[in-house]
Amino acid sequence: MATIQVYDASRGRTEERDWSPEGLGERPLFRTMKEVVVQYQANRRQGDAHTKVRTELAGHKKKPWKQKKTGRARHGDRRSPLWRGGATVFGPRNTRRWYYSLPRKQRLVALRSALLGKLEDGEVRILEGWKVEQPSAREARKALQACAPEGSALVVLREEDPASWKSFRNFPRVSVRTAREVTAYDLLAHRWLLLQEGSYEVLARRFQAIHRKKTTATGREG
Repeated sequence: MATIQVYDASRGRTEERDWSPEGLGERPLFRTMKEVVVQYQANRRQGDAHTKVRTELAGHKKKPWKQKKTGRARHGDRRSPLWRGGATVFGPRNTRRWYYSLPRKQRLVALRSALLGKLEDGEVRILEGWKVEQPSAREARKALQACAPEGSALVVLREEDPASWKSFRNFPRVSVRTAREVTAYDLLAHRWLLLQEGSYEVLARRFQAIHRKKTTATGREG
């Protein structure tokens, strides 16, 4: 059981409550989190760096001077890597792709470990009574000042809510995700975690897939 701060948006008050979430494991698995973070970072690489080889350079293939009897080194054309403005040898090419995917259960384990680590560090806040009909940066600012006074923050919504997303989106170093799409990288890339009331239940249902047993064709669990 841990003590967690709860911000009541309807009353504008913050209080501490005892919270004992289940299904988070005994300790954070740092190696698993590291592997998942590397995967997300690799998948975000664009690979725009690109150098040209001799066949891609514009220009003629005429020899700069004749082969012999000049007293100078022999050259084939000015597109040689030896010349200024020539081709590049073994330079970066935009043909490489760094995308790869880890197993879904491993990503869920990393998400669960990241949430447990945030909870142990006291960086989790519960956003209670949050409801806006229209986008309101004023209400979002009040919640951020009460829950995340400094540093970056991640707001996890229970479900898709365009009004809430528009309320938080323009604040610097603040990201908004739903409980169905949030990843371990999102949690680890921000200092404070603001969970809307009911969002943890959605996360808990995602964690159930980690321990779900496979059912054989006979209907027995293996």
